[in-house]
Amino acid sequence: MSAENALSSLQRDDLRVVAAMIIPASELFGVPGADDAAIQADILATLGRDAELVREALDHLARLAGMPLANLGETVREAIARQFRASGGAAAATLTRVVLQCYYRDDRVLRSLGLELRPPFPQGYALEQGDWSLLDPVKARPSMWRRAPSGKPD
Repeated sequence: MSAENALSSLQRDDLRVVAAMIIPASELFGVPGADDAAIQADILATLGRDAELVREALDHLARLAGMPLANLGETVREAIARQFRASGGAAAATLTRVVLQCYYRDDRVLRSLGLELRPPFPQGYALEQGDWSLLDPVKARPSMWRRAPSGKPD
């Protein structure tokens, strides 16, 4: 399914409205909201394996709203958003993640955060060393998985 066909026109409109609710524009920091055309285009172009859950989330929102979100007042939208967060499950989490990941890779947003406009690799980013002993309880736990057969004869 192509990016254009991943979501219906009504779903794209609702996605734009929901994205603006998740991350509104900020004049103070000089960044767009997640409803910005470039960010919305990135979301649609990169939905990939998340398309089905995003469609499910947008359909759930539409059922809760009873009409396109853009037709609702801000107070009603906020009430629908609260219901959606409480009942949306994995689909709501996926929708939120998709909006956030596309927003935080936008060049304007990265600049506002003081980050270089480059991929994290191959240069990488320096991380401050932490207290590795915090992982000791995790390392001490017994395995929680079943080992795969080695394929070697006994």
